[in-house]
Amino acid sequence: MTIEVPDTISAEARGAMAALLAAAKAAAGGGPVTVEASRAGADEVQARIGASQVARYGVRVTDTTLGGLPARRFEPAGGLADGERILLNFHGGGFMVDSGSMTENVPIAALTGLPVVSVLYRMAPEHPFPAAVDDALAAYRALLARYAPERIGLYGTSAGAILSAQLVHRLMVEGLPQPAALGFFSGIADFARDGDIEALLARAPGGSIGKSMAHFYGATSRADPALSPIFGDLSLVPPTLVISSTRDQLLSHSVMYHRALQRAGREAELAVFEGLPHAFWAYIEAPESDEAFALMAGFLSKRLG
Repeated sequence: MTIEVPDTISAEARGAMAALLAAAKAAAGGGPVTVEASRAGADEVQARIGASQVARYGVRVTDTTLGGLPARRFEPAGGLADGERILLNFHGGGFMVDSGSMTENVPIAALTGLPVVSVLYRMAPEHPFPAAVDDALAAYRALLARYAPERIGLYGTSAGAILSAQLVHRLMVEGLPQPAALGFFSGIADFARDGDIEALLARAPGGSIGKSMAHFYGATSRADPALSPIFGDLSLVPPTLVISSTRDQLLSHSVMYHRALQRAGREAELAVFEGLPHAFWAYIEAPESDEAFALMAGFLSKRLG
């Protein structure tokens, strides 16, 4: 089946998608890609697009640690709005590569005027579930030692969205205070069921993103609320913004989590973009990505007071 580039998106997005589809077609006949090669490719994208973003937004990036974990800190070059609020990010990449620690955060730091810390958590297959959640908890505990919970915002894209929702569940189990806001940007909160859009787009092995991530969850029951928080108590989930797009393999999962939060009486917003692929804002430079980052930044800024 030929996937045409839609004409309902910007010229910049059409050009990027055409290039992505051509690259995917060229690589289709190749052999399996190693984890090391995947990580090297992801790191190259982070360095290349991240450098473009830094030049555009004027954000200062430094290596740091948080809770004993390596991290990247992002600060607007013109100085911070204040020192009482902070944003915590977990990057995407299928829990196997880093596909967002730069590109998900430079615009957010600039648009909010707030510091952002992106934690480089342990990844699979070397460190399967719950290693990443343990790292997320350690990072959040470290922030609680310095910041009031109502001044902490939490967000992530793809695997980072998954991890953020898992951390919110873990905080409830641990009896720790929740952050002021959750950004769930194209993630999964239900590994036990396949999303309808996965099969329609046929972009994941067997038509299922969840099943293809067995390297992450291993022998853990896919209905365990610690892995799939949609099956847990959602009554303490903070105000949440869910973002996806119509060609996103995780659109169904994003919608399912949004509806579950609404049924639980939680404040939840949903934004769905037209004709763009999974987590497009993290690697496509286009007006739609600017719009997505503006939505994210506006939501997080408002909820942090």
